Amino acid sequence: MKTIRERNFDFECGNEDMELITFDLATVSRATDNFSNNNKLGEGGFGPVYKGILIEGQDIAVKRLSKCSGQGIKEFMNEVILIAKLQHRNLVKLLGCCIEGDEKMLIYEYMPNKSLDYFIFDGTRSKFLGWDQRINIIGGIARGLLYLHQDSRLRIIHRDLKTSNVLLDKDMNPKISDFGTARAFGADQTEENTNRVVGTYGYMSPDYVVDGLFSIKSDVYSFGVMVLEIVSGKKNRGFYHPDHQLNLLGHAWTLWIEGRPLEVMDEVLDGSCPLPDVSRCIHIALLCVQQQPEDRPNMASVVLMLGGVGSLPAPKQPGFFTDRNPVEADSSSTMRESHSINDISVTLLEAR
Repeated sequence: MKTIRERNFDFECGNEDMELITFDLATVSRATDNFSNNNKLGEGGFGPVYKGILIEGQDIAVKRLSKCSGQGIKEFMNEVILIAKLQHRNLVKLLGCCIEGDEKMLIYEYMPNKSLDYFIFDGTRSKFLGWDQRINIIGGIARGLLYLHQDSRLRIIHRDLKTSNVLLDKDMNPKISDFGTARAFGADQTEENTNRVVGTYGYMSPDYVVDGLFSIKSDVYSFGVMVLEIVSGKKNRGFYHPDHQLNLLGHAWTLWIEGRPLEVMDEVLDGSCPLPDVSRCIHIALLCVQQQPEDRPNMASVVLMLGGVGSLPAPKQPGFFTDRNPVEADSSSTMRESHSINDISVTLLEAR
C-alpha cells in the first residue's frame, strides 16, 4: 500500500496547475506519532513543526497550520506554489503537503541541526561555529538569495529573512526556509508597494517599513543584518552595550567610523580566524544595510565581494541603526537578552 500519492491541484493563484506530491493525514500522523510533543521541533507564526519518520525510514519535518495562526490558507498556498518551483542546495526542499479536512501541512526535508539562531545566539553552542563554518554559512545564504533574486524561474523576494529562517543540515550547510510571505516579481519588475508590511523587527529595511516598498534590496538589507549577527554572535534587536543605546547595526557602524571594526567580532572567534576576512565581512554587511536601497549592492555583487573580488567602497550610514524608545532602553538595561520580538514575525497594516 502506497503512503504517498500524487494529484493535481488548481491553486487559483496565477491559475497554476501543478503536480504535487501529497501525503495522507494517516501517513503524517503515523510518522509523527500522532503529533507527539516529544517530536515537536518548535513553533512559528504558521504553527508547530514536528519531526517525523516515514515507513521507508526517511526523516521529515512537518509544518502544521495552526487554527489560531495569524497566517492562513493564502500563505500556505503561496509557500507551496513558490518553493515547489525552486531547486537550490541552499533552499530547504519541500517534499509535499497534506490537505485533508481542516488539516493543512507542509512536509520538508528534515534539518538535524535546527536553525542558525539556535547556535549563534547561545554562549555554549556558538563555540561549535568556528570562522570557517560561519563564512560557509554566510556564503551559502548569499548564493541562495542570488538564486531567488536572479537565477530561478521566478524572481522571488523573501521578505522575512532572519536567522531563525535559515536551517542547517547535518553538515551545517545553510538552507533558506519559510516562503509564506515571499513574493514573485516579473522579469522586468524591480520593486513593489504594499499596504501589508510583513517581516520581523530588526531585519526589515527602512524603505520597506516606512514606505511599504519591497525589492531585492530589502532582502539585501536583511542579509546584511544576518551577517553582522553571524560575525558578532549578537542579536540586532536586544543588543546591549553599556556606553550607548544603539542596536547592533549602530554599534558596528560606530566601531567602523572609529577604525575599530574587529571589536564587533564574537569573542569565541578571537585568535582563530583571519582578521582581514572578518573585516571584509563586516564591511560587506555595512554596505548591505545602508539607508538608501540604491546604495546597497545586489546579491550578485555580494557573492563576488565575499569571494574576495575587487575593492570595496566606503559604506554610508546604515538605516535603523538606533531603534529603541525610552521604554525599550530602560528594559534592556535590566533584561539584556530578553527581547523576544526579534524572533517573531509582524504584520503592519498601513492606511490607504
